Amino acid sequence: MKKFILAILFTLFANVAIAQYTLIVPQGPGQGTSVWAEIVAKGLTKVLKEPVTVRHFPGARDLPGFNEFHNKLRFDNKTLMVSHGGNAVSYLLDNVDYNYADYDLVGLMNLNIVIGKHKSLSVKTDKIKVAAAAGYEPDGAAMAMLACGPMENGSIDLYLKCFKERIIWVNGLNGGERRLGFLRGEFNTTRESPSAWFKFYEGEKAGKHNELWFTHGVYNLSTKQQNYDPNFPNFLFEAEFERLWGVKPSGELYEVYTLTRRWRDVLQKAIWVNKGNPNTAVLRDALSKMLTDPEIAELVEKDTGKYQWIVGGSPEGNNVFGDLQTLVKRNTLNNAVKWNREAYNFPSIFKEQLVQ
Repeated sequence: MKKFILAILFTLFANVAIAQYTLIVPQGPGQGTSVWAEIVAKGLTKVLKEPVTVRHFPGARDLPGFNEFHNKLRFDNKTLMVSHGGNAVSYLLDNVDYNYADYDLVGLMNLNIVIGKHKSLSVKTDKIKVAAAAGYEPDGAAMAMLACGPMENGSIDLYLKCFKERIIWVNGLNGGERRLGFLRGEFNTTRESPSAWFKFYEGEKAGKHNELWFTHGVYNLSTKQQNYDPNFPNFLFEAEFERLWGVKPSGELYEVYTLTRRWRDVLQKAIWVNKGNPNTAVLRDALSKMLTDPEIAELVEKDTGKYQWIVGGSPEGNNVFGDLQTLVKRNTLNNAVKWNREAYNFPSIFKEQLVQ
């Protein structure tokens, strides 16, 4: 009888565990997307009235977790995937298993990234020192253009030559190491979310030696235009380039930058389930309700900044992935692969199937 009761209890607890939603995050605890996912899990739990737990899958360049979701975990109807901008750039340029076309979008935040520098840095003459990580590809391209100035046809080859002369690109450090290295002067640039910039680099002490250099702006999916970030109305890469060099950026590297910037920032914080998941509508509705909760909204804004949410199935969210696909042109994708390989030493590949 005791064994029978224990078996029943085990079955009940197993069923409860199965009933829980799981949010897969391709990072370890404490990293940017992981912190954001914990807040979202709390909000969805509150609305759904059932637990939403976060499961971390850290790995090289944050790819193993998304691959695991695609190959195995997405077939569980209560498993969701949280992806970030680095995953989006890797989808374009790396050998990955995952494919956004196979998922339903629950929702995303359409975001921006800001680049800071030491006030003492002379962009046109000094070596630019960068501590890089997944998703930094647009940042490096922008820095190269600002440091090197206009090139004939915006040539990838000419910018690569200048990049190797002017920019020290260091891979492999974690977020804390990158931030500490910037504050100690080992690196003279930093790349942060807006909220992290305000937290770590503004204020009387930190702001004495550091300044915001430029932002990437916010891509408007309706107008197909790159707009100023309302949180940073006087900073945009294109405006900074024109201020420094007297002309607008153009050419091959600028096209690469534009492609990777838009993919990364639109998909910087996105939630997915397997296509046809019977819980998709429930989750989208829960996310919509979560966004009206003042407590959760305040937590998200404090972590990430005040930016637009796009819920899957809405007019804007109905075809986010399709809209981004239209930006992928053969020459630009080919140049992006070359830039990634030769500037950053990333093992990028050309994907014919992505070309529009």
